[in-house]
Amino acid sequence: SSSWTSKQNKSFERALAVYDKDTPDRWKNVAAMVGGKTAEEVKRHYDLLMEDVKSIESGQWLPLGYKAPAAANSSNRARNASLTDDDH
Repeated sequence: SSSWTSKQNKSFERALAVYDKDTPDRWKNVAAMVGGKTAEEVKRHYDLLMEDVKSIESGQWLPLGYKAPAAANSSNRARNASLTDDDH
């Protein structure tokens, strides 16, 4: 199954801490800890997460609801400019 529950994600995180990149049969072991996923599914999940990390680190992707610093500063200035002396 392609959807992951929060419990499976937590188990996945724990499994990655236990089985590092040098562990033989790493993905089989991770899948066993996660439950309900194949070795191929957990490897694909890992690969997708690593792609996300690379995008975030390169500045190509921002989480939903996140404002870039310039946009945040601009909106703060606009909000502050609209305050009257009575608001202070």
